[in-house]
Amino acid sequence: MEMISLRNIDKWYNPSFQVLKNCSTTIEKGEVVVVCGPSGSGKSTLIKTVNALESIQAGDIVVNGISVTDSGTNLPKLRARVGMVFQHFELFPHLKVIDNLCLGQVKVLGRSRSEASEKARKMLERVGLSAHAEKFPGQLSGGQQQRVAIARALVMDPVCMLFDEPTSALDPEMVSEVLDVMTELAGEGMTMMVVTHEMGFARKVANRVIFMDGGEIVEDRPAEDFFQSPESPRAVQFLSKILPH
Repeated sequence: MEMISLRNIDKWYNPSFQVLKNCSTTIEKGEVVVVCGPSGSGKSTLIKTVNALESIQAGDIVVNGISVTDSGTNLPKLRARVGMVFQHFELFPHLKVIDNLCLGQVKVLGRSRSEASEKARKMLERVGLSAHAEKFPGQLSGGQQQRVAIARALVMDPVCMLFDEPTSALDPEMVSEVLDVMTELAGEGMTMMVVTHEMGFARKVANRVIFMDGGEIVEDRPAEDFFQSPESPRAVQFLSKILPH
């Protein structure tokens, strides 16, 4: 079953700068797809089009059978079912961790506070942060804050998860604790689209790798094939710089 479908996506930031050029791919339910490529290649922009955080000028996007590009689509309702984890956590600093996790459930899903709180505590336990429910984000490490952000997405019962460079703002020793949670999610069958430079994670967890350069999808292949025998010279060059020799 198709979970995410992008067809012939074009996006311009201004008339002279096209950031996405005829990008097409399909992600099946339960697939983990890593999007990689050099800085400025359009990776983050592409992933943000999936839940319309970035608009497009041409093409069609469908998520779980719902058209993202149809003007009649209720985008807040759609976004509630598409979990998004950002580079810089995007937690509300003035709210306790538990309140960060309850807010969307109550406001968007209409859950009672007690129901939302119960769900929140379950998800905090899932990401190993049960003891931190009453703390403020600023009292946590970067890795802990990112795990809270993942839990905040999970409490909304998402049909898929989008990760936009979730470890790039973290100190190296905190990266693994976030990747471990993501690996568990993948193992449980969560459909995931992940923009990352963590090639070890991509090799271990991804079903497919999308390699982008200059706003285009240059390669879209099974992960093992991509790492063993990249087809494009640009991907060969990219991997030679990013993989340990």
